Amino acid sequence: MTASINPLKKIVILGGGTSGWIAASMLAAHLKLGSCEIELVESDDIGSIGVGESTIPPVVRLVTSLGIDEEEFIRETQACYKLGIKFVDWRAKNQSYFHPYGALGKRIGSQDFYQCWLKATKEGDAYDLQDFSPCAVMAAQEKFFLPSQAMNTPIGGAGYAVHLDAKLVAAFLRRYAEARGVVRSEGNCVNVLRKENGFIDAIELAGGRKIHGDFFIDCSGFKALLIEKAMEVAFEDWSHYLPCDRAYVVKTEKAGSRMPYTTATARKSGWGWRIPLRNGTGHGYVYSSRFCTDAEAKTILLKNLDAPRINDPRVISFNTGRRKEFWKDNCLALGLSGGFIEPLESTAIHLIARGMDFFLRFFPDAECERSLQREYNRRMAADYEEVRDFIVLHYCATEREDSDFWRWCKTMELPSSLQERIELFRGHGILREDNDELFRAASWQSVFEGMGIRPQKYNPRIDNLDYQQISETLKLARSAIFNMVKSLPSHDEYLAEHYGLELDSQGRKSGN
Repeated sequence: MTASINPLKKIVILGGGTSGWIAASMLAAHLKLGSCEIELVESDDIGSIGVGESTIPPVVRLVTSLGIDEEEFIRETQACYKLGIKFVDWRAKNQSYFHPYGALGKRIGSQDFYQCWLKATKEGDAYDLQDFSPCAVMAAQEKFFLPSQAMNTPIGGAGYAVHLDAKLVAAFLRRYAEARGVVRSEGNCVNVLRKENGFIDAIELAGGRKIHGDFFIDCSGFKALLIEKAMEVAFEDWSHYLPCDRAYVVKTEKAGSRMPYTTATARKSGWGWRIPLRNGTGHGYVYSSRFCTDAEAKTILLKNLDAPRINDPRVISFNTGRRKEFWKDNCLALGLSGGFIEPLESTAIHLIARGMDFFLRFFPDAECERSLQREYNRRMAADYEEVRDFIVLHYCATEREDSDFWRWCKTMELPSSLQERIELFRGHGILREDNDELFRAASWQSVFEGMGIRPQKYNPRIDNLDYQQISETLKLARSAIFNMVKSLPSHDEYLAEHYGLELDSQGRKSGN
């Protein structure tokens, strides 16, 4: 006999910013208008962190899935395109490598490209792995072109993300959500009222107003007012894997051309980011307070700026890890309240959207069936752990021994899941890859190669191919990518052609 459904009539989102307005936008887009009321509560007193946010390719799919015109989104958020991340000084000083998006080579016959490339290196053909990535080649020449406009060409397999201003993103999505019926209320939450069964009944604001709901989404950031303070869900600390716990951030005026990639430069006690925007450049220094004082970190950040700063540097403290449960009863933790993994691979916005995507897949009625919660928590835990392992790889494989921080990283304890990935790859270049993983083979191969971990052997089946075929195919593929990229516009030229006049660092209109 089918049980009756007790539908959610009201969802309350506590907190705005990027996470709150992504949640509101996705609910507004995917729930039937009028069937469920959505109210977002935020305070203008609480500012968002964003000084320039770097993303990964799924954010583009998020925008299009909401029915938003991509060019309009890029124009309104002052965004630039991003083809990947350049890592400087991570393996060793004066060495760099690139983690590209999209394709990395094509199969040769029925054989895997990477395995063919491995054999070629054993045979003495010294082609750089990234020569076969359209994104890496475009980034090296500071070129850009939308791969969707170049299908069936050597760059058709490229992927891309965007650099954007997080505050402008939140404002854009607020307009989007409010236009679709989301109600915004101003106020600070001072109390949480719960029912006898432990479910949240209402949040109480500073003025005494109580906002009741059937379901609550906690987007209150590191404060975690609902999931931690009210629901008492514990935090699983990962600082023994990822020691960085603070970041100094600042924004500068635009300096030189806008490179179509994020730069992550390893420094004495952490790493610095550089994110080009159309209205300036975002900079940050992520570091470990165990190995570096705030004063020293601020000095390192300011010393490495390449343009006059627009605002004053500010420090952000964070704990790396995740909630032991993201969803408990009728409360869902999203964004910083659910967990935080340092921004090295630009996964913050993706994990927010991923959390909402799974919530919509497992969308409950007012009973919030336990089996839905368990499966949601399992899937989100797997995502967070995958990102954690990928980021730890950047640190643990270092050859640097020039500071206490890097010596610690080189000898650190590894999650068993990452240790297994490394051992599997070192043997025959095999990757453990599930269907739903964020980082695919090209990402792991790029970082492994960049950090000096190359398989000892290639797959013996590659010897079934005539080596001349492998060699000629690699030579032609490499040449085709390089020749096409030469003809493309620069990233700045592409932005100028498609987005016209831009804002300079003072907000004045300027030509290109």
